[in-house]
Amino acid sequence: MISFGLSEEQELVRATLREFARDAMRPIARECDEESKIPEEFLAQAWQLGLVSTQIPEAWGGGGEPRSPVTHALLLEELAFGDAALALAALAPAGFAHAILDQGSEEQRRRLLPAFCESSPHSAALAVNEPGPGFDPRRPRTQARRRGDRYCLTGRKCLVPLAERASHFLVLASCEGALEAFVVARDAAGLALSPPEKSLGLRGLPTRSLELTEIELAVEDRLGGAAGADVQRLLDRSRAALAAVMVGLSRAVLEYAAPYAKERRAFGEAIAQKQAIAFGLADMHIETEASRWLAWKAASQLEAGAKATRAAHLAHRYAAGQCMRIADQGLQVLGGHGFIREHPVEMWYRGARTLGVLEGMVSV
Repeated sequence: MISFGLSEEQELVRATLREFARDAMRPIARECDEESKIPEEFLAQAWQLGLVSTQIPEAWGGGGEPRSPVTHALLLEELAFGDAALALAALAPAGFAHAILDQGSEEQRRRLLPAFCESSPHSAALAVNEPGPGFDPRRPRTQARRRGDRYCLTGRKCLVPLAERASHFLVLASCEGALEAFVVARDAAGLALSPPEKSLGLRGLPTRSLELTEIELAVEDRLGGAAGADVQRLLDRSRAALAAVMVGLSRAVLEYAAPYAKERRAFGEAIAQKQAIAFGLADMHIETEASRWLAWKAASQLEAGAKATRAAHLAHRYAAGQCMRIADQGLQVLGGHGFIREHPVEMWYRGARTLGVLEGMVSV
């Protein structure tokens, strides 16, 4: 039997994050987008929610709660409903911490996880995306060459969130035909950060490129150490997470456009009574729900320990396509008002376009 009902704990998480998104995210989202900057106060507020530390075992200073990709998908949707850029900023450290927790060696967990349980915000990031056409995260251009008992890492990564704050990066690279991931310290010799990147959407999320030039790494810096890791699993978790983020953004557009259509009048009646508008709103609702079920399915397979590559890929690609269509339909509902900054839909439209081409950043 399949149940779509949430547990009491999940309902509480969703309600708490919905309130946080309304009170702490929506009021600052436009300013963050305009200034391409996130207030330190917001990052501190998000950190105090314990979104990362509660899922780290007590042995490393965390709350010891069991990892639940489904619950994480719920909170990602709620935060992205507030603002997708701020949601990615709040949970960028979780992408790194989850990878270490799930697939890191015992030494890596002991060395890296306690920092995520401190009282002040700590940042580390996934470095997955690469510049240029034809990027495939399963076959990165960044190369790691084995030299005896060490590795030499060379390449370039882009769209790395909060890179200027990060103490470490988890860099995906090709190594002898296999997909690997490596922990790279911020102060590693051969690592250089670009100036802040300028993007179409999610401008409130500061990102930078990484230049990796002959970085020398030990076997202990490979994710999982000598045993290695299932890096595809890391990509699956990331794609399910990004699908949940796009569901949240889609819902934001829908819940803004529908009341607007009921209040906006043309030729003596609400535009929501026009067939084209009504059918468009109905399609937006259908596709938001469909995207959510696909994201939940991928998250539930990950939670059950099942192979989730196909489910995560479908959830990510479907949500990316539909999120863009929903944002576009939202602009159509608002008409000329959709293109001005008095309404947030144009910001969400730019965010939808940017989210659709991202890999990495967060995970469930």
